[in-house]
Amino acid sequence: MIFLSVGSEFQFGRLVAAIDRLIGESLLTEEVFAQIGYGGFQPQHMQWVATMPRSTFNRYIQESTAVISHAGMGTIIECLRMDKPLLVMPRLKRHKEHVNDHQVGTAKKFEERGSILVAYDTGDLPPKINQLKSFHPSPASLISRKAMVDYINRFLEDLSGRI
Repeated sequence: MIFLSVGSEFQFGRLVAAIDRLIGESLLTEEVFAQIGYGGFQPQHMQWVATMPRSTFNRYIQESTAVISHAGMGTIIECLRMDKPLLVMPRLKRHKEHVNDHQVGTAKKFEERGSILVAYDTGDLPPKINQLKSFHPSPASLISRKAMVDYINRFLEDLSGRI
């Protein structure tokens, strides 16, 4: 089972609709369970909930074969902690999915480390989902909590310097 999670702060109907379409067209045949947030696209081809408690969220990650998500730090960290294959698609400001494009930078940094796969647009999803089947996060990506906090702080300082 693939776990699709888009968080609950902002809707991400673009990702949810793309995955639902792939299932409907039989281009994604593995069972998908989704956490889709509020106010966005409601899938027709997979089971879903709007939100769930953190403990349930973690259980779905643990029980899944892989995770597809927005490029949120909480999901990235949990998947790395559980050594779970993760494909992210960053939310974009131009689609009104977030207030800025910080998820693009997050995704690029973790992709460079070999920690995650990234689909930068819905057209990237089919080949990345195929790649996800055999993807294993780089062992070097599993870093200590302090190192992760330091990394995030450096990233945010770099990002704030560009804004």
